[in-house]
Order: sequence, then structure tokens, then C-alpha cells
Amino acid sequence: MFSTEQTFILLCSIIYIVLTMNDEVIKLLKQTNALLIDSHFVGTSGRHMPGYINKDALYPHVLETSRMGELFAQKNKDLAIDVVAAPALGGIILSTWTAYHLTKLKKREILGIYTEKTPEKDQIFTRGYDKLIIGKNVLVIEDLTTTGGSVKKVVDSVKKIGGTIVGVCVMVNRDPKLVTSETVGAPFTSLAVIEIPSYEADECPLCKENIPINTEVGHGKKFLESKKK
Repeated sequence: MFSTEQTFILLCSIIYIVLTMNDEVIKLLKQTNALLIDSHFVGTSGRHMPGYINKDALYPHVLETSRMGELFAQKNKDLAIDVVAAPALGGIILSTWTAYHLTKLKKREILGIYTEKTPEKDQIFTRGYDKLIIGKNVLVIEDLTTTGGSVKKVVDSVKKIGGTIVGVCVMVNRDPKLVTSETVGAPFTSLAVIEIPSYEADECPLCKENIPINTEVGHGKKFLESKKK
């Protein structure tokens, strides 16, 4: 059980999150139990946070995921797009659905491709996908951003190969002050903004209050195992 003070800290963070929600995206996330705001999570970046968007809970639901792709397509339909690109793994699904709905809207084929992470943690095009973006207009999409690092690496890869970035769009931007057009290196938008505060482990107020780390969702289990080494 949390102490009164622990509960207060957690609830303050939750209220802060809820007040910045965008309706339809949040509805889809809630329907698939992908939005969690009642625990102590560790994200992919290693930062700690009181809320978590478990996009892997969304993707098995075809109708909701298709609708998310449609929202991406509608938001970016006026851009001159030839290819939709996203970082693996979750981005694979979103790029395919977004390209599908853009193809319907524009009445011409829009390709959906993805990058893969290297051992050095770069994002590169493999499987011959690099040939599909040379000289093409590319929309880069991503599911979530905390620091914007992954999507920036996709942008850099597209530019290096010779594609033109016409826009970057993410499902949820978790830090609109940090992740901007300037930081990702291209015109940037999001379907929703959910400002979930995040902290380095040594600065995390949830850790200082001994609020247990969630090991079922996110990277909490990996974090705790690393602390034992």
C-alpha cells in the first residue's frame, strides 16, 4: 500500500497527465488498455515516469490500430507524400496502416516501410528499402516520443540516402517542450500530446518515496536487474 504522501505525489502526476489529453487518440488507447496512469514505470529511454503508454496493447486490435493509421493519414493528407517510414518495431504496423489510408485518400500507391536498429542504436533502412526512398517525399511517423531520439535517427537516415522529409508526425508526444521541429530536424506534429513527466533514476521522486517499480509493463524489470549487477 502507498502512504498518503506517496498517493498524493502519484495523483498530482496523474492529474497533470489527464489535463493534457487529446480526445480520440486517448479514446483508442483507453479502449485497448494501452494508457496506464497509476504506477511507477521505466521507459525505453531508462527514464522513470508515473504514467505509461503501452502501445503494444494497442496493436493487436486491428480496428483501433487501423483508425490510428487513418488519423495519421487525415492529418497529413495535404502533404506531397510518396513513402511513409517509421522505426521498428511498433512503427512497422503504424507505417503500413498510415500508408494504406493515405493510398485510399490520395488514390495512388503510398509505400509503407521501416528502419531497423543497429547494434550502435542507429536507425537504418535494410531489406532494400533504401532504394524506395531515393528522390522520394517521405513522411516519418512514430508511436511515442519522450526525447525524440529514434525519430530523429530515421529523419537523418532518410536525408542521408537522398529522400526528402515532408513531415514528421507522432501518435503521442510526451514532452512537447523537448520534442519539436527544431530538435527532430523537420516539420513536426503529433496526433496527441500527453505530458507525462519523466525523470532520471537518481532524480525520480517516485523512487525517493519508495513507490514500487512496475515490472509487468515497460522496462522496470530490466532496470531492477541492472541495479543488481
